[in-house]
Amino acid sequence: MLYQATWDDGRTIDLPMGKAVCVGRNYVAHAQELNNPIPDEPLLFMKPSSSFQAFDSEVKLREDLGQHHYEAELVILIGSVVDRDTVNYADAVIGVGLGLDLTLRSVQTRLKSQGLPWERAKAYDGSCALTPFTPVSKHHNLHNSEYRFWINGELKQQGDTSLMINSVEALIANISQVFSLYPGDIVMTGTPAGVGALAHGDKLQLQYENGEKYYSTAIIT
Repeated sequence: MLYQATWDDGRTIDLPMGKAVCVGRNYVAHAQELNNPIPDEPLLFMKPSSSFQAFDSEVKLREDLGQHHYEAELVILIGSVVDRDTVNYADAVIGVGLGLDLTLRSVQTRLKSQGLPWERAKAYDGSCALTPFTPVSKHHNLHNSEYRFWINGELKQQGDTSLMINSVEALIANISQVFSLYPGDIVMTGTPAGVGALAHGDKLQLQYENGEKYYSTAIIT
């Protein structure tokens, strides 16, 4: 699987799959709906490339693992190396898309209660469903972008980057102080309120809006 995007002038970019750095509790309302405290710094966890699947005609769920919850998020594609010596973090953002951070909520709750890591609930195969990426251009304003997620025609989540606790640039700056980001890595920037369970046969739609509208649709199989 490669990330592929095309600019208006016809140029294309192909990047290998890297890691996903995910941000928890980056919207106040989402933290509150799960009765979680607001973190003092970005709450980070990872998904490996084996967790990636395409959000296109279908999204496959690992039914053997139990019930899956959706968390719709704005996803940033990294196009150049970012580390603790980087000065301009925004220049590293080469693409923007949307994704579902699929979560085994009951497993996560159990692990949290025991003070254990979340990987079993968050990083399993297929737990990161990604739309195609749109190349970032001068028309994008990642500080004020909106996105929406529907299930069976019902609006479930509505995100606005101006409401994030930590902005896209602030997240990249914070992440890079802990571990480096490389071309093909992605950053999942956190989910707004409205998370819930998915069911077989659900029809899903993700929309990103920033001057123009981009849609991706899928069905749960």
